[in-house]
Amino acid sequence: MTARALQALDRILDRSEDADDALRDTVSLLAGEPGLTWAGIAFLDQGTLTLGPAAGTADESRRLRVPISYEGEPVGELWADGEADAAFLARVATLIAAHVLVGWDTDGEAWEP
Repeated sequence: MTARALQALDRILDRSEDADDALRDTVSLLAGEPGLTWAGIAFLDQGTLTLGPAAGTADESRRLRVPISYEGEPVGELWADGEADAAFLARVATLIAAHVLVGWDTDGEAWEP
């Protein structure tokens, strides 16, 4: 995983007006990174994780799960299959946290991360 991938993620998050689009583009970016075969974002709702956007070919035997928190509260997990760099994925989780919160449930309220 590279600085190039983080720059691409910054561009995705800057240009996306919709949280769902940003998260779909994020998992597509991650699944295309060398060493990764699949990426997904699971949303946390009342203690249960539910898989949302995902891309690539899953291999659960090689899955790394990274918590995603917004303002100290867990909102989901970033899942990646393959040879994942935990520090890189933790950085991605931090960058997408507000989008994960919005992507899951805003009760119909307009909100900007």
